[in-house]
Amino acid sequence: MSALRHIAVIDIGKTNAKVALVDLVTLSEVALRRMANAPLRRAPYPHHDVEALWTFILDSLASLNGEQRIDAISITTHGATGALVDASGELVLPVLDYEFDGPDRLTAEYDAIRPPFTETGTPRLPLGLNLGAQVFWQQKCFPAEFARATAMLMYPQYWALRLTGVAANEITSLGCHTDLWNPWWYDYSSLVDAMGWDRLMVPMRPANDCLGPILPEIARRTGLDPQTPVLCGLHDSNASLLPHLLSDTPPFSIVSTGTWVVSMAVGGKMVDLDPARDTLVNVNALGDPVPSARFMGGREFSLLTEGQPENWTEDDIGAVLGRKTLLLPSTQQGSGPFPHQAATWLNADGISNGQRFAAISFYLALMTATCLELIGADGPTTVEGPFARNRLFVRMLAAATARSVIASEAATGTSIGAALLASDQVTTHGKGERTEPPTDPAWADYVSAWRTAVEARG
Repeated sequence: MSALRHIAVIDIGKTNAKVALVDLVTLSEVALRRMANAPLRRAPYPHHDVEALWTFILDSLASLNGEQRIDAISITTHGATGALVDASGELVLPVLDYEFDGPDRLTAEYDAIRPPFTETGTPRLPLGLNLGAQVFWQQKCFPAEFARATAMLMYPQYWALRLTGVAANEITSLGCHTDLWNPWWYDYSSLVDAMGWDRLMVPMRPANDCLGPILPEIARRTGLDPQTPVLCGLHDSNASLLPHLLSDTPPFSIVSTGTWVVSMAVGGKMVDLDPARDTLVNVNALGDPVPSARFMGGREFSLLTEGQPENWTEDDIGAVLGRKTLLLPSTQQGSGPFPHQAATWLNADGISNGQRFAAISFYLALMTATCLELIGADGPTTVEGPFARNRLFVRMLAAATARSVIASEAATGTSIGAALLASDQVTTHGKGERTEPPTDPAWADYVSAWRTAVEARG
């Protein structure tokens, strides 16, 4: 597929959905369409508005193809999401929103049958963040509908099915804290057999497999060439990781930012992962286990800033560092490295908007540094996604890790990685600005003060 150049990437994030046109020669986004992605909060339970997303996807493909011929389509989505479909490919139940608390009502029953962390690398997470818990709840609460299902698809492959009519599954989404996959044996977990879900497991395909051309009705609707190939697709954090797996020398770490901030260590130090602190084992596009940790940093940023302008000055930084204005975890509880701590401000009386923004950025960087430490990260850290544009976050992350941080130039790191599925060339990933740890001791003092305050809370 090396002759393919312009790849349309369907990128469904938890907060926003995007369709990006990526140029594989320059490894850059040359066009982008975006829409807010909000779940429908109505019966039978909160669920994703797949029809609105589908209209957006088709309209975006048609629009982008009008600007530049689309050579192929790739797909990446957030994790913890799957679709139950019948023999005709129709949903038998709505695609559940993983922030719905329904699965928690069956916690005791589910915990009695889920595999241990040592088997799956999956921590026990609240709400529907373990896909297995979602499916367990759906089977118990909607037995008639569940009985009609013939396939359980991961979310990227649900969209691939709608584009091609081909049902497939793929390793990175199956290996993303689902309880459904054993990363050590490259096979389904014992839960799949125990629940009889093996009948729903369609063939596994590599992320870069071409599932087929688009369906004729898609070609007519969008104006795309009827032979436009569609790649199987992958989980979004692993899309951010893929370019670096192809071109970087370990050890290194990747921080993929969006609604979730997901840290992944490649070739790092050997550590024992702590499932109680939201560390886990992801599976990369090559099928290898990757120590990972996460917290809901993008959601926290939105809640804390409330859309206020990101205005700050060097004087604001100096004031926050000198006064040690600290935000302690966690704004979003239930996940992350401090899941049971409630957010608290210290030394924050009378701070300006610029100082508040600086302290929020520092907090997010220190949470990220904690995640990196928990997974044994070593070497340079590359930040992908929106936080790469936050210079305060990048500088504090360098200070807190005492290692260089590279802010990716790509607007959406996930889109570049997903587009690379259409290439058979090992291509050096786009560069970014490298930030070294600050030499001013005030930064290290601030890091020490934050960590001491967090530890004092127990």
